[in-house]
Amino acid sequence: MNNLTKRIIPCLDVKEGKTVKGINFENLKTVGNPIELAKKYSSLGADELVFLDITATNEKRKTVAELVEKVAKEVFIPFTVGGGISETEDIRTILTLGADKISVNSAAVKNPSLISDCANYFGSQCVVAAIDAKRVDGDFYVFINAGKKNTGLKVVDWAKKTAELGAGEILLTSMDFDGTQKGFDIDLLNIVSNAVNIPVIASGGAGADSKHFIDVFKKTNVDAALAASIFHYNTLNIKNLKNDLIKANIKVRRIG
Repeated sequence: MNNLTKRIIPCLDVKEGKTVKGINFENLKTVGNPIELAKKYSSLGADELVFLDITATNEKRKTVAELVEKVAKEVFIPFTVGGGISETEDIRTILTLGADKISVNSAAVKNPSLISDCANYFGSQCVVAAIDAKRVDGDFYVFINAGKKNTGLKVVDWAKKTAELGAGEILLTSMDFDGTQKGFDIDLLNIVSNAVNIPVIASGGAGADSKHFIDVFKKTNVDAALAASIFHYNTLNIKNLKNDLIKANIKVRRIG
């Protein structure tokens, strides 16, 4: 998208009030307290934070409002919340609780006007279109309901549509690479980031090697890289990662 400062974004996948992580969206394990992790990442130099209530849609309930409010009070960086958001009133509630942006996924696929309504009411800068992508028969398709349902939509077509509807950025997760720690899905990220004119956040596959982040910023046009496991388990420190990116001539916000 551009050559501005690249962002490093830790992700808190939350289930039943606890931060969890799995592989390929399966076998979830508890990895910590979301409030404590949010405080830690904010202090370590993360540029933003993403909070996803990953079972809210499948359990047909709203995002855990109380937890969102507690996290918002502890962080002083942009904070995105997703999960169970299906109408503009949900969005208003989440933003009022202290979130800076909302992430919409399943509900937006089912009701695309949710994106345009949100952009019109609150501004495109508040709207993140989250897309879970998986390879099927040689092409990338959009999956919803926490990766359990193939919509039949091709990822590049839906990505373009979200941008047209007013999404401010796209959070693109490779289900094939999620939790594998083998590096980001460069092919998927290039296809989407070259097709839209809004920022794309790379998600899925980051490992403990800073080279994964250097590669994704040098080989694609993404604006940010998101990761979970490697930060939760302290296998890669955000401060050290940023220093490595600076050495590789990649522009990032310096810490301190």
